[in-house]
Amino acid sequence: MSVEHTQTATRSALPATPLDPTAADPFGWLEDVEGDTALDWVRERNAHSAAALGGPAFAETQRAVREVLDSDDKIPHVSKVGRHYYNFWQDAEHQRGLWRRTTLDSYRTDDPEWEIVLDLDELAAQEGESWVWHGASVLRPTPEQLAAGEPRRHALVDLSPGGSDSDVTREFDLVTKQFVPEGEGGFVRAQAKGGLAWVDADTVYVYTDFGDGTLTPAGYPRQVKRWRRGTPLAEATLVYEGTEQDMYISASRSHTPGFERDLVHRALRFYANETYLATGVGTPGQTLTKIDVPDSANVGLHREWMLVRLRDDWALGGTTYRAGSLLAALFDDFMAGSRDLTVLFEPTPTTSLSGTTWTRNRLVLNVLDDVKNLLYVLTPPAPVVEPVETQVSTSSTSAGAGSTSERAWVRSELPVGGELLTVGVGAVDVVDSDDVWVVTTGYLTPSTLARTGVVGPGEEPEAPEVLKSAPSYFETAGLEVRQLFTESDDGTRVPYFVVGRADLVSGEAGPAPTLLWGYGGFEHAILPGYSGTVGRAWLDRGGVYAVANIRGGGEYGPAWHQAALKEHRHRAYEDFAAVARDLVARGITVPAQLGMEGRSNGGLLAGNMLTQYPELFGAIIVGVPLLDMKRYSHLLAGASWMAEYGDPDTDDWEFLQKFSPYHLFDAARDYPPVLFTTSTKDDRVHPGHARKMAALMLAADKDVTYYENIEGGHGGAANNAQAAYMAATHWTFLWNRLTDQTP
Repeated sequence: MSVEHTQTATRSALPATPLDPTAADPFGWLEDVEGDTALDWVRERNAHSAAALGGPAFAETQRAVREVLDSDDKIPHVSKVGRHYYNFWQDAEHQRGLWRRTTLDSYRTDDPEWEIVLDLDELAAQEGESWVWHGASVLRPTPEQLAAGEPRRHALVDLSPGGSDSDVTREFDLVTKQFVPEGEGGFVRAQAKGGLAWVDADTVYVYTDFGDGTLTPAGYPRQVKRWRRGTPLAEATLVYEGTEQDMYISASRSHTPGFERDLVHRALRFYANETYLATGVGTPGQTLTKIDVPDSANVGLHREWMLVRLRDDWALGGTTYRAGSLLAALFDDFMAGSRDLTVLFEPTPTTSLSGTTWTRNRLVLNVLDDVKNLLYVLTPPAPVVEPVETQVSTSSTSAGAGSTSERAWVRSELPVGGELLTVGVGAVDVVDSDDVWVVTTGYLTPSTLARTGVVGPGEEPEAPEVLKSAPSYFETAGLEVRQLFTESDDGTRVPYFVVGRADLVSGEAGPAPTLLWGYGGFEHAILPGYSGTVGRAWLDRGGVYAVANIRGGGEYGPAWHQAALKEHRHRAYEDFAAVARDLVARGITVPAQLGMEGRSNGGLLAGNMLTQYPELFGAIIVGVPLLDMKRYSHLLAGASWMAEYGDPDTDDWEFLQKFSPYHLFDAARDYPPVLFTTSTKDDRVHPGHARKMAALMLAADKDVTYYENIEGGHGGAANNAQAAYMAATHWTFLWNRLTDQTP
């Protein structure tokens, strides 16, 4: 395609009606991710963005954000591996990052002594590749190896070129601190979406692109194989192959001594999966036995226990277990046919289960009550040889712990947290310890990291040991956080948080420039959290920050999510619009000073606010978005999201077109200024969505700013420098448009 096509795409005349989905897409050529013509268009728009937003204010915002991102005072979160505590760290000197380790005694000090294990900046320079850290998996030695004093040395490191979802896996020796070359028997997986999982020191499960016909429509693995060290990947033994309609196939092994189990995981689609217990893997006698729970349920195993977390009601043996509940059973008994289940949690109208964390002997429940955390410790009964009938109490607690077998599982509280703070819990060592990490944060409260032991009934809980506290990056005096509620169009009560100067969030001194942020999808709950970037770039300047907990998310469990699925998607958008109106009704802002931002699924939200509710906003930021809902399922990972949105190639298009911003745009309507951002390396949500929508609006002479980062994947940035530039682009655009400072 010639350059003339690019010029025509930005200013050609369009009919004053929405696009016809049956006609040829006038901007389909922008789906050619790295095509010369498409990239010429991207470079032109990036140059326009830089010219429009650049200046002293942009530079100062970029500097302030970069200072936060590069700060040496951030909490170095760690993972315990043997006697060492590992951390991945990025700062001004190490843009791509360091994988490093220390001891607990050293970590407790103000200035730990870190041993560098892997320097990604050095590796990137040596190999000429823009590596982005995707994580590591370390093999736990067998009890015999531990008794002999053998170190933990076998690691699988995942690295992404430029930040894409597709990555490579390379075996790494934690003793020599070197990669194990493929020619010396090291496990190496070529770039693809997938991974490796340890079976033992000489064996892995591999799920990746094995060639034609081995990927699902979404580009994920369709096969999992068992691969022996020193043998070609082509000779790996097939363990399981999914169908052409499946979403993702993988396998794993539990290495807990005495409870080693092999599991095959089959994701049919989002919110539907099967888990199989595998025995005799790699032998002619291999068997796969499905764990007989609903496909929509999540299954987790720990020692002798199985947990089942329900997304839908489950009728079993005359009892109906409610969606959102957490059930427990002895795993071996369940596989032998017993259906003796204990309800550990049951939701109420205001509560949901945010998460679960096993320690060696206990289970921590993280409960949300109106989007505020409460923590409970459950101590299971001692294992029994034969299943026994448990007496279940149907009494509910004020915290929403629901029906529990008080005789079998004993509950106690874990007293941590505070008003309007988010509390996260993680096991220090799920095999050997009852200690947990506790992270506490809030919109105005920098994060703290503590370590505490969870105890059983009748035991006095120990005071958490605060190990690290993040600094404050902005002035909080005079600022306030409030949780407010409003009603959506159908009367549903919708919560949201507002942060800013006390006189502004009360509505007494408004209106003020306000950013309303939202997501509303995939059962993902948006909880309070500290952001030095938001504080420096927005709150310090007198802006108000608001976060809407709309339907489609997970704030009130699966029912809150399912209320906005597919043909009900409009409810999420009605909820968000209701919050926008409530901010105005309370005097906090006015439409001309109200901006909104959403990313990914939130970018689809932003696109619908732009096209369906343009009168409510003074500016909109649409980040790494889905926008063309007719094409989304044919682009990259889009096929995996049809359980969330619907299938546009069926009658579902009748409702999908009602929230497809690319098709809802009308050149005759007025729209607020809009910023589109994406990444060329995003191989999850295709950059064509943002490109095409921007081109469509530019052709209609609308106020459009566009920026596409060449790296960064779905996160939008591959290092702190890129992240600071992206942040400055967002905040400068927003402040200029909402305070009428556009050049």
